[in-house]
This record gives sequence, structure tokens and C-alpha cells, in this order.
Amino acid sequence: MIRIYNTLTKKKEDFVPLEEGKVRMYVCGPTVYNFIHIGNARPMIVFDTVRRYMEHKGYEVNFVSNFTDVDDKIIKKANEEGVSAEQISKRYIEECKKDMEGMNIRPATTHPLATQEIDGMIDMISDLIGKGYAYAVNGTVYFRTRKFEEYGKLSHKNLDDLQAGNRSLLVSGEQEKEDPLDFVLWKPKKEGEPFWVSPWGEGRPGWHIECSVMSKKYLGEQIDIHGGGEDLVFPHHENEIAQSEACSGSVFSRYWMHNAFLNIDNKKMSKSLGNFFTVREISEKYDLQILRFFMLNAHYRSPLNFSGELMEASKNALERIQTAVDNLKFAADHAETQELTAEEQAVLKEAGRFEAQFDEAMDDDFNTADAIAAVFDLVKYANTHAKEGGSKALALALCKKLQDLCGILGIITEKQGELLDGEIEGLIEERQAARKAKDFARADEIRNLLLKKGIVLEDTREGVKWKRA
Repeated sequence: MIRIYNTLTKKKEDFVPLEEGKVRMYVCGPTVYNFIHIGNARPMIVFDTVRRYMEHKGYEVNFVSNFTDVDDKIIKKANEEGVSAEQISKRYIEECKKDMEGMNIRPATTHPLATQEIDGMIDMISDLIGKGYAYAVNGTVYFRTRKFEEYGKLSHKNLDDLQAGNRSLLVSGEQEKEDPLDFVLWKPKKEGEPFWVSPWGEGRPGWHIECSVMSKKYLGEQIDIHGGGEDLVFPHHENEIAQSEACSGSVFSRYWMHNAFLNIDNKKMSKSLGNFFTVREISEKYDLQILRFFMLNAHYRSPLNFSGELMEASKNALERIQTAVDNLKFAADHAETQELTAEEQAVLKEAGRFEAQFDEAMDDDFNTADAIAAVFDLVKYANTHAKEGGSKALALALCKKLQDLCGILGIITEKQGELLDGEIEGLIEERQAARKAKDFARADEIRNLLLKKGIVLEDTREGVKWKRA
């Protein structure tokens, strides 16, 4: 049984889906006005892994994650470049998808765009006005926060404390509002901004209404899991609950999951401190598989500190797994016997305990740190038991177990950019031909190329032998 820490109840709960065997899951996606930063990458990696594990457990997952493609930041960037907001958002959606692919994040079942769901937003706002939860003033539509009696149940905030204690949380334009805590559902257009025609005049939706509408359209009025970074708990997710539940009269999401912040060298990431990194910048120095591995080395609800030293440690740790997979494949290719012996059957059965250990960790609120520890226990076990003289069947079975567990975490076990055996043999043949033709410069060039890729050549009487360093 999977147990999930629910932000709503502040405790771990058994996961029981609305519909047996199916999971409806919504995760807030990025606002696409620039390359995504490593703070954006954390929820992407976390919830991709949650989805993968749910599928591993046999659930059919309908996973929806939006792109916010209309926003003040997008409009600002468009104005700076002298292009349309649509051109900016389209460009950075494509760049985001490239980064996601690099991190081995699978595309969502649906990636809705806010701008393509405006009609649904107008309908929901009209519904809220009809039910008395919203009102229009001079082209702006506000939500009556106090009318929704459970407001604050997710963030565990009290409305009176919010109003008295923190004026900075209040949105401007208070003179128009019935209550300073009411928030915007629709805002009138400004000069040079994209707009849509609505019953309240030309304008565009507020940010919060977008997710409520997209979740409802693609998953239904009630969903199983809503996820995102902890910075979204208030006001974004709190407002989503108010809008959605005021409309439907039923619980919006059963489980609320939030990942903790990412710090850089123990400081909050910010452009002013100069410690702001995009995923694209990281990819220039590291394979993005290393970034994924690094993120999963901590529990998603624990704050995570990013540093060069920790990335190097993750690189080395990931290489240990990849080397173990390589060694098992090599053992399988060079095994003298095919079938499992009785002793090896016992070895393989014993290896099953690492899979159980892995599942136990993931069942406990997706504890990827402990799941990775189980993977390393299996690596150590495989290195000990898949020895020279073992069968091909044992090496392949241990290799499959290791790759399957890594696959659930979205970790690719093949070394990226590595030469395949056939390519190595081809280069060795070319080197031999170069030496025969007395083209020693080319022969040395090939040897150095192979060395850079971690391939060591040894010239023997029987011919050239090679091994991975």
C-alpha cells in the first residue's frame, strides 16, 4: 500500500484512488518566458518519478501538467524583444521540452496551454458569479474569499490573521474590492497586451483560474493527486481549491503533494545573488541524468542543496551503477555456461529482497533516497555474485533487476555518448589498417580517441585486446 504525505491533513495517508486501478494527477507546470531553471526541474523530476512508480504498481495514470503561456513575465519579455507573447511562449515550450527529454522526463498524458482553454475559464468564472462566489467591477472579476468557508484549509492560514498581519499578501486595487483578501479571476486588458473577449470586457484570466479549469477539463471535477513546489501552497493552490470546490460542491483533490525548495550552496537561488542556474547551463557541464540522480538522492519533502561538489558525487555514484550494468553485460557475453545452476537460483532468489526493499522505500511517501540505497545494495550484491565462470542467465537476470529498478526512477543505466562494442571494433580495425599503411599519426589519433572514451588498448601477439577503463 502506497502512503502519501498529504499537505492538506499534515500526515501520511494510505493512497486510495477515486477509481480502482486509475490515478488522476495534476501538476502545475512552468511559466514559459525563459529557459527553465533547476528549481523548476525539481517538481518535474519528482512527479515524473511518482508517475513511473504508480505505473510500476499497476495503475493507469492520467497525468496532466500545463504550460502557463500567458503571463506578465511573458508579455514583458515579448515587449523587450519586439515580438508577440505567443512567439515567446512557443519558443520556450520547445526549449523546455528539450530539457525535459535530457532529464528523461516523460511527456504528460496532456500538456494543456492556458491560452487554448480561455472559453472554459470564462464559463467557470460565469458559474462562480452565478453562484454568488464572484463579482465584476469595472472589467475585473474577483472571487469572494470569505464566502468559501474552508479557505485556508491547505495552507493552514487564518483569514483574519492574513488580513491583519501581512498586508503585503494583499493584491492591489483594494478600493474596488468588497474585501481586501478577494483575488482576481479576470483582469481587463492593458495597452499592448494579448486579450480575449469576455462578458466583462476585453481582458485575460488570472493565474489561479487557469489550473482549476485545465484540471477539470482533462481529469474531471475530482482528482486523486495535485502536485507542485511548496511555494505554490499559498496562494495558488489555496485559490484553486476555493474556485474548484465553490463550483462543484465536492472535494477537488484527495491528496496534495509538495516538494521542498532547492538551495544553491546553502543559499536561496536568486538572480541578484548570481547563483541562478538554468537546466541548459547545467547541461553544458553535466549529463542531465546526473541532475536527475542528484535530485532523487533526497526525499522530495526535504530541502535540497545544490553544489558542484554534490553534483560530482552524484556523477561518481551514477557511474558506479552504470559500470555494474556494463560488467554484468560483459559477464553475460563471455559466460561459458548458459543456464542457472541450483546455487545460482538461490542467489537470484536472494536478490529479490533488494526489489522488496526498493518498493518498501517508495511505498513510504516515495522515499527515493532509500530506494537508491536499495539499488546500491543490489549493485554490491551483483558485483559479488556475478563472477567469472558464472552463467549467462544469472548475469542477465541481475542486470535486468538493476535496470528495472533504475527505470522506475527514470535513471538511464547506459553511459551516455559511449561507444558501442561494434564501433570500438571498427576503430581498432581502422587503426590496424593505418599502422599497416605506416600512417602512424592516424593510428595514434584513434588510440587517443578511444582512451578519451575510456577504452584501453593492449597490443599482444594474438592481436589487439581492449577493455573499458
